[in-house]
Amino acid sequence: MSDLVGDARHLSPSAQEALRLRAVAALVAERDREDVAAVFGVSVKAVDTWWAKWQASGREALVMRPRGKPVGVHQLLGEAEQAAVRQAVLDHRPCDVGLSGQLWTRRLVGELIARLYRLRLTEPGVGKYLRRWGLTFQRPDKRAVEQDQEAVRRWHEETWPAIWAKAKKDGGEVLFADQVGIRSDQVTGRTWGEKGKTPVVRRTGNRFSVNAMSAISTKGRMHFMVFAESFTAEVMCRFPDRLAGHFDRKVHLVVDGHSAHRSKKVRDWLTAHPDDVELHFLPPYSPELNPDELVNADLKHSLPKQHRARNQAELATETRRFFHRRQRQPHIVRSYFGGPHVRYILNENP
Repeated sequence: MSDLVGDARHLSPSAQEALRLRAVAALVAERDREDVAAVFGVSVKAVDTWWAKWQASGREALVMRPRGKPVGVHQLLGEAEQAAVRQAVLDHRPCDVGLSGQLWTRRLVGELIARLYRLRLTEPGVGKYLRRWGLTFQRPDKRAVEQDQEAVRRWHEETWPAIWAKAKKDGGEVLFADQVGIRSDQVTGRTWGEKGKTPVVRRTGNRFSVNAMSAISTKGRMHFMVFAESFTAEVMCRFPDRLAGHFDRKVHLVVDGHSAHRSKKVRDWLTAHPDDVELHFLPPYSPELNPDELVNADLKHSLPKQHRARNQAELATETRRFFHRRQRQPHIVRSYFGGPHVRYILNENP
């Protein structure tokens, strides 16, 4: 049983440190050890211990010390082994190293460690290593396996700067464009419901859709066109024609490699309007390089929350309403250029 007059162990470490220092200060002032013990509510034995430590090592012997084992003590994996596993997780998928799946989990990292070093760790144990290595559990970006990384590099380092310089030289404007389809039976997002019972969203069984094409600039400008027919070369020609009517200078329009964009009808239209619009093509299989893709995602995420159209005309009206709203919000349009892979110039020119 403890012989403490008043047990100070319930105090925080910093409060215990202050108590020790004050008790020793009283002894230095020649207070009697029994009196000091009574005043501070501790045992005489504790006072004697603090005094002995202070005489041997000074104030340093009484200050607060970190509790528990130091980080790294008794770890099963050495530093070099930890570095190797960490790099494997960052550079490879599980299926690349003979495991199943494409995404790393604690279980799969544990299997990798077992294969490499014949050590079996619990999933919580693997999680501690992952956190220590500065890794977090995240939703991954998706990339097409057909994407040419060299083409993406050239786009960032050569093609895009050349487009920007050309537009700046001729006083033109750069816009990124893309098309999107909106279906009446699309449901995105989440809703509240009773636990254990999936909520039901009622919608019409009469399926219909509309299409839209939009273009945005780093200045926060947005232009759009909503149409009911399929996206064809004829529709594509209408869009730059409408754009030309909004600008008194040349438009440099950045698009993907859709067949309608490269069609003969579009090439003929561009040849007939050399001072109005010039097309520039993104690298194949690289939608993440087009900030207008985020407009499409925003549209599909926002539309079902605002209204449930009952026919094609209502769906077209709601789609136009979304675009008109974004046209009045240039700060949101500019934010589409802020993605991790969309490294574009965000100043006033061109």
